Amino acid sequence: MSHEKDLHRVDFHHHFFPSTLNKAKLNIDLGWKTPAGNLPWDPTISLQSMDALGTQLALLSLPANPFGEVSGENRQLARAHNTFAANVCEEYPGRFGFLASLPFLDDIEGVLLAEIAHALDVLRADGIALASSYGSGLDSTYIGHDKYDRVWEELNRREAVVFLHGAQLPSSTPHPDPLLGIPVVEVPNETFKAAAHLVVTGKKRKYARVKIVLAHLGGSSPFLAARVAVLSRHMGCALTAEEILEDFKSFYFETALSAHETNLAAMEKFVTPDKILFGTDFPAVSTAMAGWYTDNLDEYYLNDASKEAIMSQNALNLMPGLRARIENATGVDAIRGTYANREI
Repeated sequence: MSHEKDLHRVDFHHHFFPSTLNKAKLNIDLGWKTPAGNLPWDPTISLQSMDALGTQLALLSLPANPFGEVSGENRQLARAHNTFAANVCEEYPGRFGFLASLPFLDDIEGVLLAEIAHALDVLRADGIALASSYGSGLDSTYIGHDKYDRVWEELNRREAVVFLHGAQLPSSTPHPDPLLGIPVVEVPNETFKAAAHLVVTGKKRKYARVKIVLAHLGGSSPFLAARVAVLSRHMGCALTAEEILEDFKSFYFETALSAHETNLAAMEKFVTPDKILFGTDFPAVSTAMAGWYTDNLDEYYLNDASKEAIMSQNALNLMPGLRARIENATGVDAIRGTYANREI
């Protein structure tokens, strides 16, 4: 696996781990281990992986975090994370963009007044990252809930790009085995549940100008959409089965940890190629792990005209600012940057 001479991919799903995240502690809680060498993280670790995988630009986002509270501290932390990501983009022109974090979503005023405008208008974020739900246990609320309508109204007004990532929440029972931790078995299903909630509540249709990208090819969404279409209609959904399927197909889907022949064949039947974006989930996984899926993509679309669109053009069309980031970077020094190891 080596794509270093062909920097052409845009990685829509690429995390950053600031020191305040305490990723090592989260690993223990979630039943996951970040690959050796990726912690503590800094941009040079990502750049090495990007060069090996042939990635020109990666969109930075924090791992989905559904926890928090309405507080000034929560607002300050979101601002600090977004400023940190914006600084990385500035220091490595042409190599990074970012999807802004928001305060705990129940803090409607903090989300609307303190961060969406600042992130998109001042820091020039390329979009917004959201978890599938906010809170935990019985207090958890999925993002299609009416109380979040003001947030969706603002994102719809701005025609924003939103990255929807499954929350890292345990189910009502422990995960089955140490080899099947929360990121392995729970996160993809959380993505599906949030997508389904947006569809059956009519919010996906109501806020149709928001361009929502589902993590990990939508988790189980392509396989369970038809189940939702008939059964949720039976339970009282105002949409017809055909409308429910239509709304599921209006999402975008990124390929991180999901690019395998079986899944890709299903996606070809489910959506048009312009709805699929390349992603890796690095540095939550190793370059070798991300490379396994990347090689599957390369092989599957070997002689397919869709390949370039999926690898880069769909993301560039969805977020024109990314093209400007790449085109405005001039010279090797500008592309490689000089990281100042800033802490937050």
